[in-house]
Amino acid sequence: MISILIPVNDYDIVALVHSMKNGIGKVQDFCEILIGDDGSSEEFRKLYRSLEGSGVRIVGMEKNVGRAVIRNKLVMEAKGDHILFIDSDTMVCGTAEAFLQKWIEHLPHARVICGGVLYHESPPGDPDKILRWKYGRRKDQLKANERNKNPHAHFTTFNVLIEKSIFSKIRFYEELKQYGHEDTLFGYQLKKAGIDILHIDNGLLHEGLETNRDFLTKTKLSIENLSKLYDIVTDLRTFSETATLLKYYNRLKILRLTRIFAGLFIRYRDRMERHLDSSDPSLKLLRFYKTSMLCTYREIHSRRKGLIPFFKTPENI
Repeated sequence: MISILIPVNDYDIVALVHSMKNGIGKVQDFCEILIGDDGSSEEFRKLYRSLEGSGVRIVGMEKNVGRAVIRNKLVMEAKGDHILFIDSDTMVCGTAEAFLQKWIEHLPHARVICGGVLYHESPPGDPDKILRWKYGRRKDQLKANERNKNPHAHFTTFNVLIEKSIFSKIRFYEELKQYGHEDTLFGYQLKKAGIDILHIDNGLLHEGLETNRDFLTKTKLSIENLSKLYDIVTDLRTFSETATLLKYYNRLKILRLTRIFAGLFIRYRDRMERHLDSSDPSLKLLRFYKTSMLCTYREIHSRRKGLIPFFKTPENI
């Protein structure tokens, strides 16, 4: 049996849950929907409670505990021997029945199966959300045959089916409190454990586009996390294979250019952010922005490395 897990914080998931409930009624291999309320406001808690019953349960947290903690909690509460993680800001393209049935068809072929991410073909009506849409269309929305060329690097909990027994060995790393690269770390751990990932074309539509400014804020948080993880993983070479940005950084490190890129980031950060927060942002500039930001964080973290440990390092990292 399969449990559907939806972590959420202050987001309207009524249409998504009703769609999934309709699909479950026609695809008997799915047994329940678990809503992981990660410290939402009272307004949204009432909304989620209105969805309870008929195979829908709520796992609630009094305060926001972060993406890793709420996901681990949901896995522990799930009744199914497989779990389907889907993000709260998604919607099915077509029918939920067809979406759910496709997972059943591929279930025998892998212990971890990623369905993919889709975006609207037309740009958002709000130009303040164009950066996230352009990035998603170019970097996230990839066909399965492309993702399967480097499957662990494209792991994401956005829309993924995982055998529950895997979590007896690997869990989401709860020391990562802020947003960013939780999925990169989990993909790395799967690779270290010798667990294959299969990518299929069974995408969900990403509806919750952030504003340009919010996307840049999340980018900063994620790159800060990536730099911290760089110092604690036991197999840096394998970890670098699951994070494209680290490949760029390692090339610059070999060429001894990281300090130069860090200096460029510090000098031109405001100018880059003004362009990225516009109606016509450049993805090439975004890549330079992210790479030079990582160089900056690496300079900061490498100087502190011998003084203060960032995390308690679990054995499975």
